[in-house]
Amino acid sequence: MHLKKSLLIALALGIAAITSWELYWRSKGYEPGLEDTKELWAVQRSRVDNATEKDIVLLGDSRILFDIQLDAWEKETGVRPVQLSSAGTTPLPAFHDLVEKTEFSGTAVISVHPIIFFFSTNETDFLWNRIKSRIDHFYNRTYAQRLNHILDIPLQKTFTFMRADDEDWSDDLDLKTLLGNVRIGDRAIGGYPPFYRFQDIALDRNVKMFDKVVKDTAFANSIIKAWTFEGPEPMPPPDKAGTTAYFLKDLEKFKARGGKVILIRFPSSGGLLQFENEVFSRENFWEEIVEAADVPAYHFEDYEQLNQFYCPEWSHLSAQDASTFSTELARILIKDQVINN
Repeated sequence: MHLKKSLLIALALGIAAITSWELYWRSKGYEPGLEDTKELWAVQRSRVDNATEKDIVLLGDSRILFDIQLDAWEKETGVRPVQLSSAGTTPLPAFHDLVEKTEFSGTAVISVHPIIFFFSTNETDFLWNRIKSRIDHFYNRTYAQRLNHILDIPLQKTFTFMRADDEDWSDDLDLKTLLGNVRIGDRAIGGYPPFYRFQDIALDRNVKMFDKVVKDTAFANSIIKAWTFEGPEPMPPPDKAGTTAYFLKDLEKFKARGGKVILIRFPSSGGLLQFENEVFSRENFWEEIVEAADVPAYHFEDYEQLNQFYCPEWSHLSAQDASTFSTELARILIKDQVINN
């Protein structure tokens, strides 16, 4: 009898604690939402194994993740792409996986971010290892991990305090992040400026920028500060020769089995665009990879429908602009008979 009473008291206290913790964070403006985890990526990767030649896979960095809105694309083309891009990652490992480990012979739309695409082929580098770890998880995940992901989804949609994904946002609510955010004087956390979450993600990994980025200049500037922060180590020179050779080898094999590739240079703005144009000139990077690849390629600056947008944090389109961009890009590709509708 005493044991039962103790268990009931413990349960009541636990529920009260969870409720209080949840209400506290909601009072701070937090809301529940899905996390862009390796498990969520793996679910989309599994779709490729059954994809047909009519299907489209999106590969690359966060620009293609934000700027291609799946609803808008599907409305124009009749095909909902598989979203395998990942923030802060080169497309090369994922494309290699697509070529070597699948029979996919559809269309791969690949983002050519002038900094990230040509960065390196070193598997220990952050931009490479980040997506490689997701690929490895796809092959190594256990049934227990798959079940845990299924059970975790409704919890993420319900509880704000579940916020913690692979990005390590400064406003994640896991214990590691909360402890790491303890400030000593005016010292920046870890020597880096804070980097706050600024997007929502759906089950199919469709990403939309928060409206706050458009409406709150101070918030947008905090993201710009993260993009333009100069770390303790200087940026290494790009490995244009190595990355180009790696990509072309996979591209040749993909083409040989009937696969199609479309290269896209997505918009950027402000000081970031200026830096990209100065250090990674269009002539020496974009035009060279396009000529070597000999595939359809589209640079946003070349099309009036695509070059009128401003990225509020210099690197990604707002949700509304991304939808318009996706519609216009799809229409251009259809007109050029690069894809069908």
